[in-house]
Amino acid sequence: MTDAPILIRSVEVLSDDWATLKKFTFDYRRRDGTLERQVRQTYDRGHGAVILPYDPERGTVLLVRQFRLPAYVSGHPGPLVEACAGLLDEDDPETCIRREAQEELGYRLRDTESVFHVFMSPGSVTERLMFFIARYSPDDRIGQGGGDRHEGEDIEVLEVSLEGALGMIDEGQIVDGKTIMLLQHLKLKGLMRASAHP
Repeated sequence: MTDAPILIRSVEVLSDDWATLKKFTFDYRRRDGTLERQVRQTYDRGHGAVILPYDPERGTVLLVRQFRLPAYVSGHPGPLVEACAGLLDEDDPETCIRREAQEELGYRLRDTESVFHVFMSPGSVTERLMFFIARYSPDDRIGQGGGDRHEGEDIEVLEVSLEGALGMIDEGQIVDGKTIMLLQHLKLKGLMRASAHP
């Protein structure tokens, strides 16, 4: 055993389809110094980026609504309201999220700002998600959005007030973690003016 807290003994690929599921067997050194054999699985689908565009003049944000099978089979019957997001593939996070904003939202975003880079479900998922915000205005709209039909996307674009979106969290209409984090970030930073927008 080295100074590292674990020594990996074996790695088995259980599935390699849309994502890769691996089974790890490793020795873990506990804080009291004893060794313990453990087995865990990791789900690797790559890293991603998410963005929340906001219009400080009108007090609005852009969100999407789409069907998510994992949420559905976990008891959420309707589509999820989320911030625009996507996998990096071969791109850097900023390039990825600008592309996703055009495909999903129909907006060309210029001044993106990175706010944090986090693991969303570190107990089993290897993905790190880069969070962005960006100012937008109606003049930045270049298309209808809706996502990539060839990838099975069927995305509805929503423009709501920040206060309205925060109310949707309270009412259980927004249950997506990354979206809640970005909405609360905007509120805590005081980046928005009050708005009468619904």
